[in-house]
Amino acid sequence: MNKKLIALAVAGACVAPAAMAQTANPVTLYGRVYVTLEQVQAKGSNPSNAAEVSSRTRVSDQSSLLGVRGTEDLGGGLKAFFQLETAFKPDQNDTTFAARNSAVGLQGAWGSVLLGRWDMPFKSATIAVDPYGDLTLSGITGVLNDGGNFDRRDQNVVQYWSPNIAGFALRVSYSANEARSATANPRSNGASLTWTGGPIYVGYAYHELYDTAYGGITPPKQTANAIFGSVEFGPIKIGANYDENKRDGSFTGGAGISKQKSWLGNIVWTIGNNQLSYQHQNAKGGDLTTVANPDCKVDAVGWQYNFSKRTFFLAQYVKIDNNETATCNFGSNTLAIAAGQDPKGISLGLRHVF
Repeated sequence: MNKKLIALAVAGACVAPAAMAQTANPVTLYGRVYVTLEQVQAKGSNPSNAAEVSSRTRVSDQSSLLGVRGTEDLGGGLKAFFQLETAFKPDQNDTTFAARNSAVGLQGAWGSVLLGRWDMPFKSATIAVDPYGDLTLSGITGVLNDGGNFDRRDQNVVQYWSPNIAGFALRVSYSANEARSATANPRSNGASLTWTGGPIYVGYAYHELYDTAYGGITPPKQTANAIFGSVEFGPIKIGANYDENKRDGSFTGGAGISKQKSWLGNIVWTIGNNQLSYQHQNAKGGDLTTVANPDCKVDAVGWQYNFSKRTFFLAQYVKIDNNETATCNFGSNTLAIAAGQDPKGISLGLRHVF
């Protein structure tokens, strides 16, 4: 009996410091479960006469996640922080641990520096004006952010986040070129500058890609520039985003420099626990290999009912109009369509965060 008591005392002495450390510098478990029930299809003629996508019902995950984060006060105004975030699909089990924003860093009066895997500044800044947060059928990546090409979460990154100075905030990201070879030097870098003051949010973001695959081709260079903002007038919030994407077509089969111009506008009206939303997106150009000029439009309406700050129900209807060479798609859980086909869908979803 005495031996057991001694063992328990030794174990308690070892555990107590760790428990006290976590009390002083807590580790937080957090997450999101977000699933939609959707009825989707795609109709329309196209040059290849591909079959239309027949109407179907599906249950879709909307980036559900589980994460753990924590900080440690190092003294002198310096803190260490970490985050490990994992995506999971409530409707199926095929995810990888810590594949979302995961990093370790230091924070002080001068700002924050982190190393790991994280959303790039272009993505973080632009999706802030999307009422659907780049998720669901109506999300921004169906058309803008180069159809998601610049809506990136890159690996092997170093990021600097400035402190908020008179409403201004700067983020800069550098991706290590670990995949460099004798013939290619893939890299992905970007920055954003935003200003927030009361009901107003505005900003500019830039991103560049070198020797990075896109749509079955690998342009030597791709760049994106975006200006965006939102403003609130009582229960009304209006948002807008304009971006230009360029690709260098100096490769076999390429067609010089191509440019895509796209824009987004939305309005959200809050009435008690209800939020009514409308969003329009439009994109023109961007084809590297033909003389065709892709053109698409997306219109979406939504109703969100907020049960609480943590739980809401969302209903949406979205309709996409592609010309004969465009392939714009849903913001998430896209359909396999051919050029010229027009996806549309109805979505009912429930989200809970903890």
